[in-house]
Amino acid sequence: MSDGIRVVIVDDHSIFRSGLRADLDATVEVVGEAADVPSALAVIAETAPDVVLLDVHLPGGSGRDATGGEDVIRGSMPTSARFLALSVSDAAEDVVRVIRAGARGYITKGSSGTEVSSAVHAVAGGDAVFSPRLAGFVLDAFGAVAGETASAQDELDRLSAREQEVMRLIARGYAYKEVAAELFISIKTVETHVSAVLRKLQLSSRHELTVWASERRLL
Repeated sequence: MSDGIRVVIVDDHSIFRSGLRADLDATVEVVGEAADVPSALAVIAETAPDVVLLDVHLPGGSGRDATGGEDVIRGSMPTSARFLALSVSDAAEDVVRVIRAGARGYITKGSSGTEVSSAVHAVAGGDAVFSPRLAGFVLDAFGAVAGETASAQDELDRLSAREQEVMRLIARGYAYKEVAAELFISIKTVETHVSAVLRKLQLSSRHELTVWASERRLL
């Protein structure tokens, strides 16, 4: 497993931790687990994982308004680990608060083991990952000022109509297979369009694409 992505699972339900560990694919190595904020901080410091799979609501937080997940992220800094929130909650305030704290993504516990594994790889690689219906919360919170109009028509003109469709879905957090299903094209074709979009817009990642589209209110 030396070539795998090393992860720590932080969740206060042992049955969920066990089930998630069993469902992750062979490229993901679980190097530690924790059930509350203090134990999470300790195991992250001890194991130095690549990614932390983090429940938003954890015992042992710092105060009445803290969810626990925020405390783990902030208390672990500085660290090279990237944080991926994995929660049953899909409340906008939970999504926004944990992203403000420094999480690189947020997916719900309804995700499959394959989807979580894919999200782990994406976050480890520097991308931001969100369940599709949660992406809007992030865009609303971190996007352009309300009332600002898009001034990117010249940039959009670089993209074909199909590339614009793919761009919007990818920027909203859709996985390649979800884009393929939505547009009735192959995953390989999606990959080709994404590469073209990033090249034409001079961007280097899906995360940068999300920021670019959000700033121009294109989503």
